[in-house]
Amino acid sequence: MALSDTTLKLIIGNKNYSSWSLRPWLALKAFEIPFEEVTVLLGDDDFKERVRQHSPVGKVPVLIDGDAVVWESIAIIEHLAERFPEKGLWPADPVARAHARSIATEMHGGFAGLRSVAPMNLWRPIEVRSLPEAALKDVRVLVRRWGEARERFGQGGPFLYGTFSAADAMYAPVATRIRTYGIAVDPATQAYVAAIHDHPAFVNWKQQALLETQLLPEDEVDWPVVKRV
Repeated sequence: MALSDTTLKLIIGNKNYSSWSLRPWLALKAFEIPFEEVTVLLGDDDFKERVRQHSPVGKVPVLIDGDAVVWESIAIIEHLAERFPEKGLWPADPVARAHARSIATEMHGGFAGLRSVAPMNLWRPIEVRSLPEAALKDVRVLVRRWGEARERFGQGGPFLYGTFSAADAMYAPVATRIRTYGIAVDPATQAYVAAIHDHPAFVNWKQQALLETQLLPEDEVDWPVVKRV
């Protein structure tokens, strides 16, 4: 079936908490691909029912492109790269592109030790939190992966492959965790985290996230205290 010529539609969750939603949203915004945004709040009682109107899995994000329905962040980003090849979501160099796809896929399926104890929470003030060894091990792997990408392919800009790419969109939520929970990393990693936070698309997302009011206790690590900037 032919894809629609109309604007894409992206179904997302709360901007403060939904790390998976952030990834394709950033890719769309950063590469100036027009889309309609539909938010379904994660804490609403009918969340799954409403999302299942678009996707069989009942999870966000979901991309609607005419007759094509795409879920899972990495699949959405690959769909966008295929749909809009002129945008250059992945690095142009084939070796860099292979590396970028590999680490992006690693992000999609890994780092559960860190993600489970340090959820994305953009309104939480920067405050050091003690992390278990499994999370610290994930941080060490992240620092190594980012360092490898920057050293091999990062000339020409502050991102993993120089200019912003789909790999940066995939890793952006982890960059927020490093800052939010005051995780100690080397200066090069700090610079990369800063580059993500300074990207105009991310700034836009965070500004909107800070206006939200719905609380998700499972993503508030200080619960029942809620810390907000």
